[in-house]
Amino acid sequence: MYEQKTKETDADVVEFIESVDSSKKREDAYRLLEIFEQTSGYEAKMWGDSIIGFGSYHYMYASGHEGDAPLVGFSPRKAKISLYFATGDQERQTLLNDFGKHTSGKSCVYINKVDDIDMEVLKKLITRSIHFLQDLYPPQT
Repeated sequence: MYEQKTKETDADVVEFIESVDSSKKREDAYRLLEIFEQTSGYEAKMWGDSIIGFGSYHYMYASGHEGDAPLVGFSPRKAKISLYFATGDQERQTLLNDFGKHTSGKSCVYINKVDDIDMEVLKKLITRSIHFLQDLYPPQT
């Protein structure tokens, strides 16, 4: 049976940020931490060893595969900063058109530094991702 690798942990978010080698990436991580917390309304939690996530949702695919994931998040990686937003949302690409300097993968948006992006668009991406995922996977009661 499949074991989900990236799970919410009790690790300290600030301790993780302080462990980032680059002082500029640490500074950017603190800026993102503030923006993600304020915009999402969720407290930051560590997911796995290196993802700072906000909120969570439970997903279940038609295949039966299921698990939990953060609604949004980021990770100050060595090469680039990874931003995690919902996949499958058509509005995401429209917002990314005005986001600033970035590259995109299937589930991640990569930036070199926070100064390269539009903060208002970032806030819209965070909000949109949360609403999209909560509509797709309604919170369980």
